[in-house]
Amino acid sequence: MKIIIIGNGKVGYTLARQLSGEDHDLVLIDQRAEALQNADGVLDVLCLEGSGASIQVLLEAGVRQAELVVAVTGSDELNIVCCLIAKKLGARHTVARIRSPEYFKEANLLKREIGLNMIINPEYAAAQEISRLLRVPTAFSVESFARGLVEMIGFPVAESDGLAGVTLYEYNKRHPNGVLICAVVRGEEVFVPNGGFVPQVGDKAYVIGSQRETAQFFRGLGRDGNRIRQITVLGGSRIATYLTWAVEKVGMKVRIVEQDPAKCQALADKLPGAMVIRGDGTDSEVIEGEGLLDTDAFIALTNRDEENLLMAMTAQKRGLKKVIAKMNRPNYIDMMRQFGVDSIISPKDITANQISAYVRAMEGGQGSAVENLYKLLGGKVEAVEFTAAANTKFLDKPLKDLHLKKGLLVAAIAREGKTIIPDGATSILAGDRVIVMAKSLFLQNLDDILQ
Repeated sequence: MKIIIIGNGKVGYTLARQLSGEDHDLVLIDQRAEALQNADGVLDVLCLEGSGASIQVLLEAGVRQAELVVAVTGSDELNIVCCLIAKKLGARHTVARIRSPEYFKEANLLKREIGLNMIINPEYAAAQEISRLLRVPTAFSVESFARGLVEMIGFPVAESDGLAGVTLYEYNKRHPNGVLICAVVRGEEVFVPNGGFVPQVGDKAYVIGSQRETAQFFRGLGRDGNRIRQITVLGGSRIATYLTWAVEKVGMKVRIVEQDPAKCQALADKLPGAMVIRGDGTDSEVIEGEGLLDTDAFIALTNRDEENLLMAMTAQKRGLKKVIAKMNRPNYIDMMRQFGVDSIISPKDITANQISAYVRAMEGGQGSAVENLYKLLGGKVEAVEFTAAANTKFLDKPLKDLHLKKGLLVAAIAREGKTIIPDGATSILAGDRVIVMAKSLFLQNLDDILQ
């Protein structure tokens, strides 16, 4: 597939890196020659120096043959213009990154009037992920599928759970539940487990089911007594704004710490229900004087990974119920996990996953194409959501009668507002939303689960 990416910042590079391993014809455009040097030497992409809003540059990039143009520069306005021109020149699909809350509120209007196929907002997506993590404090990851009907929650297996040391079959027999352990990470190894799998203390397990059933599962583990009522946010970013709007709806109190006086005033105007504190959130006098760590959850959202790392580790040592940090550098992410901070948010990775899912959907063609995509452990395992179409090859056949590929698990089905954890007798029907766990299979269509 011919794909043009405009903007080689954090998101653009991450997306190019993901897609370069999937056999696409990629072109990367940026006005900064130095920004293209790293990609040119590392990735299998064609790099073009110039403006993505230039007709000449777009034509040189092959826009008339492009299946997809993705504009992810640092300017919302430039991204909109790039997509508008690309569409006029013949690009089949266009995707724009739009971060401003004012523009984002008009997303549907922009799609209709300009012809955008997709709008992505990394800050909004990150805020939604953080709000889900705050609802399930024991988790390090909460992913939503089937328009919120199905959740996949990652959590560390503890000795007190009663889950370690017994087979999943035996545990479920003792504690009947409506969920499924669909993936387990142990060190660098990933398992798509069956009933004979034995979890161990320290494993990172992923459980999937409806919100009600997953909540009941965690109550059974004794992990339901950590409700978050107050949060402290370090950094008055767009993520902080979107997050405050989200969590205030469920009654959480928010304190935001920001150094920039202009940002503080803007935040106070936008977020009248939040407490905005002007100061350096890494200064010990401010931390103690304002009681920044006297809170249920601490969320580090500055633009400096080093500050987020330092403050997340400090909050973790205080024993807070929940610590979340925004991070971009992979080496820092590994370091944070070594210190016990598992809830790490990477807006660039979230955005790249969203666009990768869109690309898979385009490649899947008509029928049961990809709707949603979540990568585990650097893409070694994927949770992929499909909608079964009328032309899906194996409708109305029990799963036990299908010859499924190895390293694959049909983890959940959403049907008519209900969540089904399938067994061998379950059949997939047209219209079902099907979530599949797949190990290194690169699924593009629901039919691809068959051998």
